Amino acid sequence: MSDIWIVMIVVGLLTYLTRLSFILLLQHWQPPQLVQSALRYVPVAVLTAIIVPEILASNGTLDFSLGNPRLIAGLIAILVAWRSKSALWTIAAGMAAFLVINAWLV
Repeated sequence: MSDIWIVMIVVGLLTYLTRLSFILLLQHWQPPQLVQSALRYVPVAVLTAIIVPEILASNGTLDFSLGNPRLIAGLIAILVAWRSKSALWTIAAGMAAFLVINAWLV
Protein backbone atom coordinates (compact mmCIF):
# COMPACT_ATOMS: atom_id res chain seq x y z
CA MET A 1 0.00 0.00 0.00
CA SER A 2 1.28 3.45 -0.88
CA ASP A 3 2.29 5.88 1.86
CA ILE A 4 -0.33 8.37 0.73
CA TRP A 5 -3.12 5.83 1.32
CA ILE A 6 -1.85 5.12 4.83
CA VAL A 7 -1.78 8.84 5.58
CA MET A 8 -5.29 9.32 4.17
CA ILE A 9 -6.70 6.44 6.22
CA VAL A 10 -5.00 7.58 9.45
CA VAL A 11 -6.14 11.18 8.99
CA GLY A 12 -9.66 10.02 8.15
CA LEU A 13 -9.80 7.84 11.28
CA LEU A 14 -8.47 10.66 13.46
CA THR A 15 -11.06 13.06 12.08
CA TYR A 16 -13.83 10.53 12.62
CA LEU A 17 -12.72 9.70 16.16
CA THR A 18 -12.38 13.37 17.08
CA ARG A 19 -15.94 14.09 15.98
CA LEU A 20 -17.26 10.89 17.53
CA SER A 21 -15.66 11.74 20.87
CA PHE A 22 -17.66 14.97 21.12
CA ILE A 23 -20.86 13.14 20.26
CA LEU A 24 -20.30 10.33 22.78
CA LEU A 25 -18.88 12.43 25.62
CA LEU A 26 -21.26 15.36 25.37
CA GLN A 27 -24.52 13.69 24.35
CA HIS A 28 -26.06 14.10 27.82
CA TRP A 29 -24.43 17.44 28.69
CA GLN A 30 -26.52 20.57 28.43
CA PRO A 31 -24.61 23.83 28.05
CA PRO A 32 -25.62 26.74 30.27
CA GLN A 33 -28.50 28.92 29.07
CA LEU A 34 -26.12 31.81 28.33
CA VAL A 35 -24.08 29.62 25.97
CA GLN A 36 -27.20 28.27 24.27
CA SER A 37 -28.57 31.74 23.66
CA ALA A 38 -25.20 32.94 22.31
CA LEU A 39 -24.90 29.96 19.94
CA ARG A 40 -28.14 30.99 18.21
CA TYR A 41 -26.27 33.92 16.63
CA VAL A 42 -23.32 31.91 15.27
CA PRO A 43 -24.85 31.13 11.82
CA VAL A 44 -25.78 34.78 11.24
CA ALA A 45 -22.33 35.96 12.30
CA VAL A 46 -20.54 33.43 10.09
CA LEU A 47 -22.67 34.19 7.02
CA THR A 48 -22.18 37.91 7.55
CA ALA A 49 -18.42 37.45 7.83
CA ILE A 50 -18.42 35.57 4.52
CA ILE A 51 -20.87 37.68 2.53
CA VAL A 52 -20.05 41.29 3.50
CA PRO A 53 -16.39 41.24 2.34
CA GLU A 54 -17.46 39.62 -0.94
CA ILE A 55 -20.02 42.35 -1.57
CA LEU A 56 -18.02 45.37 -0.44
CA ALA A 57 -14.45 44.48 -1.41
CA SER A 58 -13.44 45.20 -4.97
CA ASN A 59 -9.79 44.70 -5.96
CA GLY A 60 -8.74 44.60 -2.31
CA THR A 61 -10.38 47.89 -1.33
CA LEU A 62 -13.78 48.80 0.03
CA ASP A 63 -16.12 50.01 -2.69
CA PHE A 64 -19.37 51.65 -1.56
CA SER A 65 -20.02 53.30 -4.93
CA LEU A 66 -22.87 52.65 -7.35
CA GLY A 67 -20.24 51.32 -9.75
CA ASN A 68 -19.94 48.19 -7.61
CA PRO A 69 -22.31 45.63 -9.20
CA ARG A 70 -22.00 43.29 -6.21
CA LEU A 71 -23.24 45.98 -3.84
CA ILE A 72 -26.24 46.85 -6.00
CA ALA A 73 -27.12 43.18 -6.55
CA GLY A 74 -26.74 42.57 -2.81
CA LEU A 75 -29.13 45.41 -2.01
CA ILE A 76 -31.64 44.04 -4.52
CA ALA A 77 -31.29 40.57 -2.98
CA ILE A 78 -31.89 42.03 0.49
CA LEU A 79 -35.09 43.70 -0.72
CA VAL A 80 -36.29 40.49 -2.37
CA ALA A 81 -35.50 38.48 0.78
CA TRP A 82 -37.35 40.99 2.92
CA ARG A 83 -40.46 40.96 0.71
CA SER A 84 -40.59 37.30 -0.39
CA LYS A 85 -39.05 35.46 2.59
CA SER A 86 -37.82 32.92 0.03
CA ALA A 87 -34.19 31.85 -0.26
CA LEU A 88 -34.73 30.64 -3.84
CA TRP A 89 -36.16 33.97 -5.03
CA THR A 90 -33.45 35.87 -3.16
CA ILE A 91 -30.65 33.92 -4.84
CA ALA A 92 -32.31 34.12 -8.27
CA ALA A 93 -32.95 37.86 -8.01
CA GLY A 94 -29.46 38.59 -6.68
CA MET A 95 -27.75 36.56 -9.40
CA ALA A 96 -29.93 38.00 -12.16
CA ALA A 97 -29.35 41.53 -10.90
CA PHE A 98 -25.60 40.94 -10.70
CA LEU A 99 -25.41 39.52 -14.24
CA VAL A 100 -27.47 42.36 -15.73
CA ILE A 101 -25.68 45.14 -13.82
CA ASN A 102 -22.24 43.63 -14.47
CA ALA A 103 -22.99 43.36 -18.20
CA TRP A 104 -24.32 46.93 -18.23
CA LEU A 105 -21.34 48.44 -16.39
CA VAL A 106 -18.66 46.60 -18.35
